[in-house]
Amino acid sequence: MAEQLRAPDRGITDARVLAAMGAVPREEFVPENVRAEAYDDTALPIGEGQTISQPYIVAFMTEQLRLRPGDRVLEIGTGCGYQAAVLARLVREVFSMEIVEALAARAREDLRRLGFANVTVRAGDGHGGWSEEAPFDAVLVACAPDKVPARLILQLKEGGRMVIPVGPRAHQQIYLLQKEQGELHEQAILSVRFVPMTRASNAEV
Repeated sequence: MAEQLRAPDRGITDARVLAAMGAVPREEFVPENVRAEAYDDTALPIGEGQTISQPYIVAFMTEQLRLRPGDRVLEIGTGCGYQAAVLARLVREVFSMEIVEALAARAREDLRRLGFANVTVRAGDGHGGWSEEAPFDAVLVACAPDKVPARLILQLKEGGRMVIPVGPRAHQQIYLLQKEQGELHEQAILSVRFVPMTRASNAEV
């Protein structure tokens, strides 16, 4: 898998990201019936109508954040916990939110079982972020809203970076956002297809 990510048509060059991808056992985060495909460069079903992103997308989004060892990162869309595990190899703390309670519980247990003690998983609506732990050095969103949630922007530190897919399923772009001197600079960097970012029924708009 690491060799595929280094290939010219993929172009992942950050040695720390490649090492983290190589160190996290992806097969531990997917159901038994698809474990044989765990290292294929493809998304896989994980139950509850959700998927684990293809390795290239995990590596690409992680690389774009330019993470440092002392960073604190917010992830929205825990899913099976694989992206959180990759982040945990690179930073001090990861706070991960998942709206599907069954997935949050499973990810929490798998991350604990595999020794990722610097990841905290919460079941909840990611639109509101995690205000009591903010601000964050980086935010990674692994599901696609129609627009960037304002509260996530507020919880990003000055100089911080966010990667987020935005748009309807057929026309999504990953955006790289950076907060500089109180202003938000954004750039569309990759066309993708993520599961939609859903809201809790009682969430504030």
